[in-house]
Amino acid sequence: MSVHEDDLPKYKKLDCDTSPNTDTIHSYKSRFSPPVVFTLIVTALVFVISLGLFSVITVVQYTNCTNITLQAHTQFTKSDPNATCNVPDPSKVDCGHLGTQKSDCEAKGCCWVPVDPNPGNVAWCFYKSSPNAGYSLDGAKPTAFGYTGTLSRKDKTHWPDDVMELQLDIYEETSSRLHFKIYDPNNQRYEVPVETPKVMTKASSTDYKVTLQHKPFGVKITRQGTAGTVLFDSSVMPMTYANQYIQLGTSLPTKYIYGLGEHRGPLLHDASKGGKHGFWARDQPPGEHINLYGSHPFYLGIETNGQAFGVFILNSNAMEINILPGSPPKLIYTIVGGILDFYIFTGPTPNDVIAQYTAVIGRPFLPPYWGLGFHLCRWGFPGGTTGLKTVIHRMRQLNMPYDTQWNDIDYMDKHLDWTYDKTAFAGLPDVVKDLHDNGQHYIMIVDPGIKNQAGYAPYDDGLKSGIFVMKSDGSGPIIGTVWPGNTAYPDFTNPKSIAYWSQMAKSYHDEVPFDGIWCDMNEPSDFTKGSISGCLKNKWNDPPYTPGIGGGDLKDKTLCPDAKQSASIHYDVHNLYGHTEAIASNKALVSIRNKRSFVITRSTFPSSGRWAGHWLGDNNADPQNMKYSVAGILNFNFFGIPLVGADICGFMGNTEEALCTRWMQLGAFYPFMRNHNTKGAKDQDPANPDWSNSTHNAIRDVLNVRYTLLPFLYTLLYQSHVHGMGVARPLFFQYPTDVNTYSIDTQFMWSDALLISPVLMNPLATSVKAYIPKDTWYDFYTGAMVQGTGAMTTLDAPMDKINVHIRGGSIIPTQQPAVTTTLSRKNDFGLLVALSSNGIANGSLYWDDGDTIKSGAYNLIKFGAASKSVEITVPKSGYKTTMTLGTATIMGVATKPTSVTINSKAATFTYDAINKVLKVTSLATSLMQASKLSWT
Repeated sequence: MSVHEDDLPKYKKLDCDTSPNTDTIHSYKSRFSPPVVFTLIVTALVFVISLGLFSVITVVQYTNCTNITLQAHTQFTKSDPNATCNVPDPSKVDCGHLGTQKSDCEAKGCCWVPVDPNPGNVAWCFYKSSPNAGYSLDGAKPTAFGYTGTLSRKDKTHWPDDVMELQLDIYEETSSRLHFKIYDPNNQRYEVPVETPKVMTKASSTDYKVTLQHKPFGVKITRQGTAGTVLFDSSVMPMTYANQYIQLGTSLPTKYIYGLGEHRGPLLHDASKGGKHGFWARDQPPGEHINLYGSHPFYLGIETNGQAFGVFILNSNAMEINILPGSPPKLIYTIVGGILDFYIFTGPTPNDVIAQYTAVIGRPFLPPYWGLGFHLCRWGFPGGTTGLKTVIHRMRQLNMPYDTQWNDIDYMDKHLDWTYDKTAFAGLPDVVKDLHDNGQHYIMIVDPGIKNQAGYAPYDDGLKSGIFVMKSDGSGPIIGTVWPGNTAYPDFTNPKSIAYWSQMAKSYHDEVPFDGIWCDMNEPSDFTKGSISGCLKNKWNDPPYTPGIGGGDLKDKTLCPDAKQSASIHYDVHNLYGHTEAIASNKALVSIRNKRSFVITRSTFPSSGRWAGHWLGDNNADPQNMKYSVAGILNFNFFGIPLVGADICGFMGNTEEALCTRWMQLGAFYPFMRNHNTKGAKDQDPANPDWSNSTHNAIRDVLNVRYTLLPFLYTLLYQSHVHGMGVARPLFFQYPTDVNTYSIDTQFMWSDALLISPVLMNPLATSVKAYIPKDTWYDFYTGAMVQGTGAMTTLDAPMDKINVHIRGGSIIPTQQPAVTTTLSRKNDFGLLVALSSNGIANGSLYWDDGDTIKSGAYNLIKFGAASKSVEITVPKSGYKTTMTLGTATIMGVATKPTSVTINSKAATFTYDAINKVLKVTSLATSLMQASKLSWT
């Protein structure tokens, strides 16, 4: 059964003694006896004060005390005779899982009390209450980086191999980031081999306060200031730390929780309703209530005062995160290995939280410019090369903007990596050359499974290099089954795998000069359970606890957890497989092409955004899947992977003309835009001859809108690369005090400037209900002002239109579109200037050659509007090129100007008196020099 716990602390009075305690950094009063007069002597109080922010360490000594309080908690301890089942319903902590039976429950020494009916979803199988539960903080002292302490427990739990002594290290890394680790100081445990900052000197000031509870041990992080919000508090329940079962909980200061991927569902995790989330990368077509392709144990919370915070646990083992309703709610981590390695981010804005998070896991990579154009793919081109060439030809005939053609596994020879079918796809190198000759690009799928076939170079070379994932006894590669049949799996945690993968890629690139790599099936997927020989019966393959994951088994649809990899056993590094393959693929592309890489990967982990983008997997061609894609896109922008998209028009099943039109309109605002469908499904490319001219025109129009906005999108991705914020954002990021925006996941924004309101659930609808925040907005197409009131509004949405609004105060750089980015990059630029209510606006443009890996070879241009003028400045000009400003459209100009000048010279202009829009044309002004556009 699911657990619902009340978060109000349960206290009981305890006696005190006369013995001193001088080593507790504390937030709750410690336990002493017998009852005497309470005297508190503060022997040391350390303040670190700077800029009005401070961190507090309180070292106290207790003598002659009485009426000291300690939280009573719920946890079974094996040897404790005082443990009891007398636990209030809201405080019951789940000892089992959905489907646990009475005999299993009681065998673990837990309590079994059925509750039927059970509207509160109370646990039937729960831990006993024990005053000796959890760990005690035996000592704590200041260090150069923060604090360190020793934790110990008296009694064992029913879980095998309790770690009886632990070390706590607390790092005050920055003013807005706290890092703490709890680990076994006596035995080396697996830790995630992802690069994070190493900070050994604590921040001079912080906007958080750290306090520790002595017994049972708990750590509390409080936001400094008058509100004093508790952002993290593990004293809500005793901690368990066994070899294969680690559990720690925290209170939540808000019910508005986001992140926790990869899962499908609404954007908001409403903590007042609870929910369980499994984390174990799985070859799983997207569905609700099941773990999907990647693992991202990060969440962002927002309080109703608009302040945000984030929590990240760096752990790649299988885990379950359970949100329990209450006042306040709780969030409980249950993990099968590794260590507890937490980061707390204090924001205070949502954008600050994401920037702080990506400062730890790594900033997103900057993709090549062509990667922002439209991508087209399908599995199963009829006639192989013939069908492929037919689609390319008709896309060109209809002048559809289109940059990159992809191939799914049907291009391969018997599904073997680094080959192509020289019968069905005869002439593929010529097709790629034709794409390149037309300024286009080519990407193909590569699965990690390498057929174990002697004479097949990728297998022979892998064996020789010793880079495959091995059986647990080391006798040879573990063999699973994927598309080519029986396969070995490269171990991408092995440093030698980089050279191996690069050589395989280069050999194929010499024959078919691809431009990017699509990494699929890299959870890793195995069509058997564990291997073709099954898995041994042991504690890794059948652990004492399995989180709530698809299949209910760690080896389901993947490799045996006890398989050996360079970094550890697969049990520990399974969730890193796709991540490490993406790194190898990124490095292979850079070494081969000496240009910026373009990798799209299915399985991801925190830090994957440094190396690759992501697509949301094998979705269905239906409105519900289209709708859920919005939340998916936003979540991956939380996770530091802004280059993300869904299979437009749906991968599985036959799409419909109206659905595909609406999805292409929505997809034009995915950061990564690709249309892809499955083998045997009807055509759904934009030039599909079965569709009407009006559909072709509507799709072409929205593709032209995207290509017009590519300079802006590229700038946003650059800003994400440098500063770490997301590109596609939920409305509450811009309006954090507007509670109405907290649950909106049918609209989204590009940065703080564009509001996108797509038609989703009824593709044939000609209107859409959209929330327009209280602000000044302008219709993207007409420039007409829309004064938002913070309410739902019905917008016209004919089949040829997706509603887009520009927020007042924004300046958006644009460019005249063309059928490829190779051509559009040669065209004039434009500016969309959306004046705020007080007549100001700002924006910027990042520009380079679109492919460079050279440092400093770029231009950065700033735009500022005020006092009836737009000023252009050039803070950075490291890329020699021609950048011509052709037009500027200024929205919100109240009256028709009598004159308009550019650098004091008269300029050509028109004025729309109805929509209050000034359009200036034929500017022919270089953006590489400071300029000023004025009107009077």
